[in-house]
Amino acid sequence: QVQLVESGGGLVQAGGSLRLSCAASGRTLSNYVMGWFRQAPGKEREFVAAISRSGGSTYADSVKGRFTISRDNAKNTVYLQMNSLKPEDTAVYYCAAEVGVLTTIPRRYDYWGQGTQVTVSS
Repeated sequence: QVQLVESGGGLVQAGGSLRLSCAASGRTLSNYVMGWFRQAPGKEREFVAAISRSGGSTYADSVKGRFTISRDNAKNTVYLQMNSLKPEDTAVYYCAAEVGVLTTIPRRYDYWGQGTQVTVSS
């Protein structure tokens, strides 16, 4: 069992930046594929970014070039650097861990954090 705790959310103006962190306990993060997802009010949870155990990454088209996912296995933490934020990025952001292969599908992820709110004002 792995426990995930997100932090770093907040209110930012359009064009600004935030860095989200996802700290893990209970297991070593290096054993997992890690993903970031988001859910806006009234919408389904959607994929944002994922990173493999070896550091390979993939992004949703909507955030490509603006967001960067990274991992620090020594700190058991995954990050999501978000630049050039837009109002449409407003959502609750969740990190998730998965024991299989790199995937963008939420139901494939085994463990989830509680989420952190990101609000981008125009």
